[in-house]
Amino acid sequence: MERPELFAVVMAGGSGTRFWPASRRARPKQFLPVWGGQPMIAATCARLEGLVPWERILVVTAESQSALVRAALPRLPRENLLAEPAARNTAPCVAFAAEEVARRARDAVQVVLPSDHVIHPTSAFQETLSAAAEEAAAADVLVIFGVKPDHPATGYGYIEAGARAGLRGLIPVHAVARFVEKPVRALAEEFLASKRYYWNSGMFVWRTSAIRSAMRAHAPAIAEGFARVAAGEPLARVYPTLPSVAIDVAVLERAGNVRMLPIDYAWSDVGSWAALPGLHAADRDGNWSVLAGGAELLTEDAHGCLAYGEGAEVIALIGVRDLVVVRAGNATLVCPLERAQDVKRIVERLARGGERFL
Repeated sequence: MERPELFAVVMAGGSGTRFWPASRRARPKQFLPVWGGQPMIAATCARLEGLVPWERILVVTAESQSALVRAALPRLPRENLLAEPAARNTAPCVAFAAEEVARRARDAVQVVLPSDHVIHPTSAFQETLSAAAEEAAAADVLVIFGVKPDHPATGYGYIEAGARAGLRGLIPVHAVARFVEKPVRALAEEFLASKRYYWNSGMFVWRTSAIRSAMRAHAPAIAEGFARVAAGEPLARVYPTLPSVAIDVAVLERAGNVRMLPIDYAWSDVGSWAALPGLHAADRDGNWSVLAGGAELLTEDAHGCLAYGEGAEVIALIGVRDLVVVRAGNATLVCPLERAQDVKRIVERLARGGERFL
């Protein structure tokens, strides 16, 4: 049987509040050059080169971010940018893209990717993507990538691998026994020791027909909403009424036909500033810097610090340890590296009265 066309759906509507003050409403995290010298969304699409042509890459983003997408992805066809009228999480986003792919190629296979992950090497990523596409093309299954954990992380969802369901090349395919959302530390340690659990990468592969069928079965309110759009009701009226729910919760945790491919190459969802030291080499003093636009870092007796700057400025650190220092626009962030996740608290406070800083 001839292999179906492969489409890519890039989800790019997130706000990235844990990367404030560099990530703002006017330029969220996926448009920052935090790794590799280019916007994260551009790096995501570059990893598809040779596997998915630009005419089959769709980007789903907020209406307010459309111009940012076009600037970051000048080769993306204009009709391949799908603008969400409202933020409704990933399940409506996936359904939106699935309806568009179905309109173009009803029997296609889709790979669905977040726009703000760091993955390397590209060759290993493409190998597993091709294997997942083969599995999705051959059966009515929903395929998810599971990341082999190297520490008992409590910030990720976990997937318990069930029985082996097959083999694609040298890559095993497992049934999924269950999903566990962000376990406490003791449970995460048990998961790591068992070697049966994997981090949920948030990357998926499926036939268009399979995900549409799963939506009708497990997320009927979303499926019915797009049926109304197909019947002529404006998307701008329907979309804000759809349930705001993640695709994992809406569909994958309920479906019985989920398969998992384990991956063991470098992967990071770059969840906060604390993730960047793991992606960059330290300088001779043990500090990390992500600098653009002529920014410089000068240190004197400083160690274990992360510095981020975007303009023609100098960040100087003297006698400090294990700090995050970020200069971006009209705001400066300084905090211990171990408390980088707490940036969201500042964002929440600003949302109650400091809009000009968001």
